[in-house]
Amino acid sequence: MRTTFITKPLEVERKWYVIDAEGQTLGRLSSQIAHVLRGKHKPIYSPNTDVGDYVIVINAEKVKVTGKKLENKTYVRYTGYIGGRKETSLKDMLKNKPERVISHAVKGMLPKNNLGKKMFSKFHVYAGANHKHEAQKPEVMTI
Repeated sequence: MRTTFITKPLEVERKWYVIDAEGQTLGRLSSQIAHVLRGKHKPIYSPNTDVGDYVIVINAEKVKVTGKKLENKTYVRYTGYIGGRKETSLKDMLKNKPERVISHAVKGMLPKNNLGKKMFSKFHVYAGANHKHEAQKPEVMTI
């Protein structure tokens, strides 16, 4: 009798990948990153287990968007105080904190539960070309 294969968390082998965001479109890049973080590129994928790999994104400040998103897209946050709603345009966000643009896009594509938080913790974004994960010997992934 054959049984369904169940992925166990201890059996998962994780790799480290470096992705260069220079010249990449934000949405397409983010969906591919979420795909790798969830582990959907592996044959042992299961939706209730974290089987994804680690992802490092460099050159986040050089990501591009299409259309009029630089002027029209806004990010909204709330400080917790009365009248504390803050809006920031994509143009300002790319200038001041480019890491948050990609992080925000990827986080929205992951599950909204504890499993999604665990997947997101394996994601690292850097504005420039340098990162501090050389000891993990990451492989270059092209998208």
